[in-house]
Amino acid sequence: MTDITLLDGSIGQEILNRSGDRPTPLWSTRVMIDHPGIVTEVHKDYFNAGATIATTNSYAIHRDRMNLDGAGLDDQFENLVDLAISESEAARAAHSSGRIAASIGPLGASYRADACPPADQAAPLIAELVSLMDARVDLFLIETTCSVDQARGALMGCANATKPVWLSLTVSDDDGTRLRSGEPLADIPPLIEQFKPQAILLNCSRPEAISQGLPLLKPMGLPFGAYANGFTHITDGFLKAAPTVDALEKRRDLDPSGYADFAMSWVDQGATIVGGCCEVGPDHIIELANRLRAAGHIIV
Repeated sequence: MTDITLLDGSIGQEILNRSGDRPTPLWSTRVMIDHPGIVTEVHKDYFNAGATIATTNSYAIHRDRMNLDGAGLDDQFENLVDLAISESEAARAAHSSGRIAASIGPLGASYRADACPPADQAAPLIAELVSLMDARVDLFLIETTCSVDQARGALMGCANATKPVWLSLTVSDDDGTRLRSGEPLADIPPLIEQFKPQAILLNCSRPEAISQGLPLLKPMGLPFGAYANGFTHITDGFLKAAPTVDALEKRRDLDPSGYADFAMSWVDQGATIVGGCCEVGPDHIIELANRLRAAGHIIV
């Protein structure tokens, strides 16, 4: 019997799918502007599914993205951060329990180490987000980190956070022992020692790759876990400038039971934090919650 933190599943993709809108480079940020309340409903559904954490819809809220697709949202940056937290708070209030994780996505673009500024330039941009969110969240979740330097910059930016910081890395779909930059996961421990995050995870990679990489997290001496995506793979089209998510294809073979099989195998390896990423929805979390309880674990 183990205490397991059950994260939510896809936030951005779930929001976009429910909106019915055409994907834009602003991704779920655009939806939050055009369809107030959808984000709250997504958070509520995950709480009702059994998740104990609501991950804020702030993954793509960065100053370097506010002008993508000619959006001209520079003056809305702080308002958007506030809105993302407020939607999470509303869902938690309706559920009467749960924690809020402030999502900090990668600067520049997902999966591309070359698009992220160097650590010393990234740190103050992350620090601004931390200062805006720190008082209202329960932890910071640095997501989809694809290189050692990107992880360093994000952790530097979280140096003044008064809440726990969790670092989540994305690994190659073809070799789960390596970050998407090609660097080995074995290069991460010095950062853990220097910055001392409170948990280490893998996310937004194929579950097969995560199963391959997860054993390398256990020796790092922190609570660890994973939340995989449901994409077939990261396409070349999505790695171009200002991509939209319609360049990615959803897997058809990863139903709730199949995904839960992967997640339960991670728990068997010692993971104490599990959930889902892009294209892993509330039905997957319901199945995972039921499987965890049936195995005698306690969801916390």
